[in-house]
Amino acid sequence: MDEQKKLIEKLREQYIKNPPEGMTSSMVSRMSDDDLLDMSYFLNEDLYDDDVGEEGFYIF
Repeated sequence: MDEQKKLIEKLREQYIKNPPEGMTSSMVSRMSDDDLLDMSYFLNEDLYDDDVGEEGFYIF
């Protein structure tokens, strides 16, 4: 099993056990792999944020 499939399986289990607000476990279980990855990205956007466009000190 490749790494992406392992990640998807792990995320699906995580969100089935603890679905995001406004969702149910059965909704999560029926989501496509792409939708699940998108949802996880947007729920954890701050983890992936690269601060582009943020005010602050930059060295170029």
